[in-house]
Amino acid sequence: MLSTLQVVTTVVVGLMVGVEFSVAFIMNRILNALPGDSGQLGHAHGGRMLGAVMPFWYMGSLVLVGIWAVAGWHHHGAGLVVTAAGLLILSVVMSILLLVPINNRGKTWTPENRPADWKEQLSRWERYHYVRVAVIVAAFTLLVAALA
Repeated sequence: MLSTLQVVTTVVVGLMVGVEFSVAFIMNRILNALPGDSGQLGHAHGGRMLGAVMPFWYMGSLVLVGIWAVAGWHHHGAGLVVTAAGLLILSVVMSILLLVPINNRGKTWTPENRPADWKEQLSRWERYHYVRVAVIVAAFTLLVAALA
């Protein structure tokens, strides 16, 4: 049973990392290269779409890692799993305090109502997102190492 939990958790967290990595290093670059207002509209739509899904994915991943940490407490790699859980908690806190407020504003922007500093706000979100991606990649790496 523990091995099934480990595999499911690793896959769920790995997919989340893949989505966030893709947003940071692929989607944002594509959207930023679009002409006119298309990029800003794409960011707003992405913010609405992913903003609705990612909180559940982050919390679900954290719950799975927490269950793994408890269920595997006396098994090899427990410290790595607990550390990964701590990093996922950090990523949730970062999201709530730094990224979500910007995303909540950005997902409502249109070319007609966006603020003058919208590019700076988007750039700030991207910088915070790079840090969050590094944190969740580290958590994922620890989970994979705990499997060995």
